[in-house]
Amino acid sequence: MKILLLKTLLIFTLLCGYLVFAPSVQIVTRNAVLIKQIDSMFQDDQFWRIEFTKRERKEKSIYSDETIQKSLTKTDSVNKLKAKIIVKEYGYPGYDLVGSSSDRFWVLVQHCDNDVPFQQRVLALMKQQIAKNNASKKNYTLLANRVLVNVHQQQVYGTQASIDPKTNKEIPFPLEILNWLLNFARGETLSHLSST
Repeated sequence: MKILLLKTLLIFTLLCGYLVFAPSVQIVTRNAVLIKQIDSMFQDDQFWRIEFTKRERKEKSIYSDETIQKSLTKTDSVNKLKAKIIVKEYGYPGYDLVGSSSDRFWVLVQHCDNDVPFQQRVLALMKQQIAKNNASKKNYTLLANRVLVNVHQQQVYGTQASIDPKTNKEIPFPLEILNWLLNFARGETLSHLSST
């Protein structure tokens, strides 16, 4: 009985010592209300994009082209306003705040093509979160290219494309590296070195 009491006392002492001297652990609480809001915005966004895709593929939809286009435009406008409020209050909502809904928020920003300054602002905020490993690097590259294409510059990562109406195939927007390679092949890229 004394041995059991001594073992229990030893375990209790060790546990108390660990709790006193252990490094403090930051407990992160995700924002359930914000997660629900982002997820709802994402569902609305995807619903109308799926309906739009159905019409593009000549699949059956219960909605007319006009209804789909109006609803998609309205959804994008409402989501953009809500996204701006979220960014103003929280910055870019990273994984620590909203978990995987961070990726859904990024999708909403991708669809704000009519507000490039907002996309650029979010891109800068995302970069800060990436430095903390708190946002998707892949999503960052996609948004970075989207912004470049939206301001009529060449994309860096080759992720953005348009659909050729004649062939119905994707054609990537111009790539910065392709022009550099073409210039290099012609000897133009290194021409500044020969003058020194």
